[in-house]
Amino acid sequence: MWRRSLPEGLSFTGDVHAASSVAFLADLTWVDSEGSRHSSQKIFDAAFEMIGRARRLVLLDMFLYNDFPMGEFNPIRPLTRQLTDLLLQQKQTYPDIRIIVIADPVNTVYGSVASSTYAELRAANIDVVITDLERLRDSNPVYSIFWRLFIRPLGNSIGGQLPNPFDPHSKVTLRSYLAMLNFKANHRKVLVTDHGDELVGMVTSANPHDASSANTNVACTFDGAAVNDLLSAENSVLKLCKRTPAIMSANDSKEMSAVTVQILTERAIKLSALDIINNRRRDERVDLASFYLADRDVIKALKRATSRGVRLRVLLDPNKDAFGHNRFGIPNRSVAADLTRSGIEVRWGHTHGEQFHAKMLLGVNDEQQAQLLIGSANLTRRNLDNFDLETNVLIRAPLSASVMTDAVAHFDWLWHNRPDQVFSVPYEQYRDESVFKRGLYRIMEATGFSTF
Repeated sequence: MWRRSLPEGLSFTGDVHAASSVAFLADLTWVDSEGSRHSSQKIFDAAFEMIGRARRLVLLDMFLYNDFPMGEFNPIRPLTRQLTDLLLQQKQTYPDIRIIVIADPVNTVYGSVASSTYAELRAANIDVVITDLERLRDSNPVYSIFWRLFIRPLGNSIGGQLPNPFDPHSKVTLRSYLAMLNFKANHRKVLVTDHGDELVGMVTSANPHDASSANTNVACTFDGAAVNDLLSAENSVLKLCKRTPAIMSANDSKEMSAVTVQILTERAIKLSALDIINNRRRDERVDLASFYLADRDVIKALKRATSRGVRLRVLLDPNKDAFGHNRFGIPNRSVAADLTRSGIEVRWGHTHGEQFHAKMLLGVNDEQQAQLLIGSANLTRRNLDNFDLETNVLIRAPLSASVMTDAVAHFDWLWHNRPDQVFSVPYEQYRDESVFKRGLYRIMEATGFSTF
């Protein structure tokens, strides 16, 4: 139910740990002066390198891991095939390595599509875990009560008579569509691998998903004892799914480091985001980049911050593209209109079929200390109020630390653009002050009957 107790280990706040190696990574897509689209990919290059070094453990928890063609959208990189081939290669080369792949039920369209990718992995003795979402709270409670009573007992089956919403070449059941309307998800994007006697972790906004391969995204890699917390948070998902946990541990950083890492999941992410915004004072700054921004508490905190004289920059996806299909700007355009009326600067990711999919919040104080919050969570009720499964990482460091200089430079490039590289456009380009859309987004956010 909507207010049922959370499964053990969710809404997790990890300890603050020093880390000797912390890196900021980004995937960028832009257009040049002639309107041609270009892309720079770093996140999965780093992920594949981590997997290639592993000898004992690879744990991958990814919301989207499939090769559905997703309508007419043309992917730029076959990430699903590349990842699958690498996992199979590692298992063949190191038969004793434990490889765990955790995915959301959307990848099988809630049970009516047999994934050839997952069949390959299972045939190689790789654990593939489809997340059991039943014990999560209901983000769409009125509908979910009906579904639980009358639809769930019917189960599901492979195949069907209705069009697959993600693949025009296959069919699905009506029961899959009805399951989808619960609007629940394991939305995490996490990788843990061993490297020698240590563990390394990655938390990202990116999916190993062909149709998402051109998206603008961010990620962070790190070592040290924070990876233990990351693995612990993933073991909570395995326990939820009645699967054997992954057992390994990382040591605390042996080096003195001013850079710390903290793992946060579900509502703990929201509390951290509000803390970053609420603790900024006059002339301190907050930079926010987000695929979705709709949570009312976060929006109110941003407005209060600008009234205190905090320097705010908000960069949003225009919510016009979804894998070859057109969208109509909800919720971001209505939220952007609200923010600009309060004097907050807003710009849009300059998308051409792909999505501005970054989830990044950066706060800097007048002592040149910075906090960087990145990961899977959009700033919405579903993602921040203990409905979906989410993982973010909070990095604290002097602004002079390389992870922070890279993050600041990345946001500045997105905001200001560079010669012959257009990443963002002014608010006016997608300005939309429709009263109808504003009311619709507020209803969708409050009831949970929405995809954001």
